[in-house]
Amino acid sequence: MESYAKGELEPPLLEETIGANFERTVATHPDREALVEVASGRRWTWAELDRDVDALAIGLVRAGIGKGDRVGIWSPNCAEWTITQYATAKIGAVLVNINPAYRTHELGYALNQSGTKLLISAPSFKTSDYRAMIDEVVGTTPVERVLYLGSPEWAEVTAHDPGVTLAEVLTWTLAPDDPINIQYTSGTTGYPKGATLSHRNILNNGYFTTELINFTEQDRLCIPVPFYHCFGMVMGNLGCTTHGATMVIPAAGFDPAATLAAVEQERCTALYGVPTMFIAVLGHPDLAHRDVSSLRTGIMAGSPCPVEVMKRCIDELNIAEVSIAYGMTETSPVSCQTLIDDDVERRTATVGRAHPHVEIKVVDPDTGAVVPRGEPGEFCTRGYSVMLGYWRDEAKTRDAVDSDGWMHTGDLAVMRDDGYCQIVGRIKDMVIR
Repeated sequence: MESYAKGELEPPLLEETIGANFERTVATHPDREALVEVASGRRWTWAELDRDVDALAIGLVRAGIGKGDRVGIWSPNCAEWTITQYATAKIGAVLVNINPAYRTHELGYALNQSGTKLLISAPSFKTSDYRAMIDEVVGTTPVERVLYLGSPEWAEVTAHDPGVTLAEVLTWTLAPDDPINIQYTSGTTGYPKGATLSHRNILNNGYFTTELINFTEQDRLCIPVPFYHCFGMVMGNLGCTTHGATMVIPAAGFDPAATLAAVEQERCTALYGVPTMFIAVLGHPDLAHRDVSSLRTGIMAGSPCPVEVMKRCIDELNIAEVSIAYGMTETSPVSCQTLIDDDVERRTATVGRAHPHVEIKVVDPDTGAVVPRGEPGEFCTRGYSVMLGYWRDEAKTRDAVDSDGWMHTGDLAVMRDDGYCQIVGRIKDMVIR
């Protein structure tokens, strides 16, 4: 048997924009809780969140932001990040995610390469003085305006105007294949590349990622993973909004104590993290006296999970239905995922099988031929989830996505007889025998 597999075709893909999907959720669950920022105690129902999203969307349009314009966001996790994500999506602006850990030169590169017109920023985070760094580089970038969260200017742009609706100020139409997000991949070589993603890319990936862990409007997801990354904004936020589930922000950055407190206080049913985050939570002294019995599921991604850690997550965190996901920014991000009833072996030895509506194959990196199952080769994927391309870099896009639409990941993988995949390294590390 060859190393090729195709995901399920049901349920069908969502053929709508992020804004249209968001508004469907608002209409279905107006009074259910949508968003909780634990540190500040702020809460939003879907109707309240929609009001704040629309207020910012109108403010951005009035500030001269139109369809296709790039809006940067440089901030740790906070409610305003989420509100900005949906406000930009509703007006068709392209959100440029900027890593909160960036230094001045990286910030300047991202703003220039993306052509960011307006930047939304936290004043500072941890030891980073964002304002000072922005002052240093903004004059050499196309940025026309900086809005600092919490400033009088921010209050002005986000103020509610009861006499105006978003529909009245939008003079353009949006389509699911429009670009909506640029995420810079921290490539191991050279400058970061701006993976450009559409509504269709990330709306569907968020939807299917949480569909596979049986999300409903009853779920409450604790999101300690960063929003600037797909794990937070796609698998987290879009995973929730497509199902009417509640987004819970435990802290600005990852903090195991804050994560445990959020799970207990908010009765979270799901928890996300990379294995090291779960290890930190399991190792924290607070775990002994926190009630985490509300947890049911979650997603672990980023690196393989040791068997012992998986067993402890199931036994001590109650996430018996935890799922493993694998992917990359360029594929929105998830290509493979385990099922909630897969055994521990599949959840620790593999990254699952092909995601719905996605094709996967393992090929000989030299010839491009599909290898037999059980043999290593390069992991490739094709489907709705493959990015539109790298922003303003056709050559790098052609290197990554071939003429048949297959994304070449550079990851070394093995597809087992059961269709489950193992990621065993990087192609460049492959020993030539």
